[in-house]
Amino acid sequence: MTKPYGSSLDDHLDAEVARDASLADTAATIRALAAAAIDVSETVGRGSLAGDLAAQGEHNSDGDVQKALDVIAHKRFMQALEEAPVAQVASEEAEDVVELKADAPLAVAIDPLDGSSNIGVGMVVGTIFGIRPAARAEDPNASFLTPGTTQTAAGFVVYGPATTFVVTLGNGTRIFTLDRSEKVFRLTHDAMKIVPSANEYAINASNVRHWDGPVKSFIEDCLRGAEGPRDRDFNMRWTAALVADAQRVLIRGGVFLYPGDNRKGYAQGRLRLLYETAPIAFLIEQAGGAATDGQNRILERVASKIHERSPLVFGSTEEVECVAKYYDGRQPSAGRSPLFGQRGLMRS
Repeated sequence: MTKPYGSSLDDHLDAEVARDASLADTAATIRALAAAAIDVSETVGRGSLAGDLAAQGEHNSDGDVQKALDVIAHKRFMQALEEAPVAQVASEEAEDVVELKADAPLAVAIDPLDGSSNIGVGMVVGTIFGIRPAARAEDPNASFLTPGTTQTAAGFVVYGPATTFVVTLGNGTRIFTLDRSEKVFRLTHDAMKIVPSANEYAINASNVRHWDGPVKSFIEDCLRGAEGPRDRDFNMRWTAALVADAQRVLIRGGVFLYPGDNRKGYAQGRLRLLYETAPIAFLIEQAGGAATDGQNRILERVASKIHERSPLVFGSTEEVECVAKYYDGRQPSAGRSPLFGQRGLMRS
């Protein structure tokens, strides 16, 4: 059993290994990631005193311009994983799989620095990771071309007013908060349970003109509030950092949407399946929520390449199921969207 409120991440990992000895390597890897996260937290906390963390450099695997903090985080986490029982790493900041220890049992998919657009303006950034068994195969990508259900653990770090380490080893989702005086993560939210329904949704509304009909209709009906078919008022939230929105959903419920849209290259959304959507889905499901690509369970999706993208809808089960109804036409209002139609207040 996990110790009461205030116990450390190390205590929790010890308890998980005592429950299931096969998790020993996974626990060792999480310890390494947590140590690196503390170092990255210190750099983030110094802000401009640590230099121009938003300075632009090379392009990453997805063609995005890397910022200084992206590179710092990638290097620090790679250093940590070199000392862990990890054979391979798939990182957003590396084009190909990075080979570490050939005979090690695990593979790690990681986004070292989530929310890069927030660097330099004092807003939340984070780290996301998923751990799964390493495959013994000639294809270096083989370890990662498996469904998300093969993950042995997943987690994310939020570097905000407090630094939090959110983790699951398949036995519930917990939040640990960094005690800066001791440099120890301590349990603050035990065995999270996402409420089945809540009046908050998160989506980047600047992309409204690119959304497909079901997403437009769902958001429109939320905007109609108590006068619309949802029969209640909603608030919209969007932080431009997946980790922050995920932590809010874990604590308060609601639904997050990053759908595919009509922009070139965005048919499958913007988020990456291996090191963003699959880890988040594992954490959300372990807290009693749901995570889909709009219709289908995220954890059953299998990547065909390491940087593959995926739409993502996650949060309170009733809200995620409601989105699916719009996609399959079971919601009466699905398909009509006068608020977001071609005619607007400025058009005649």
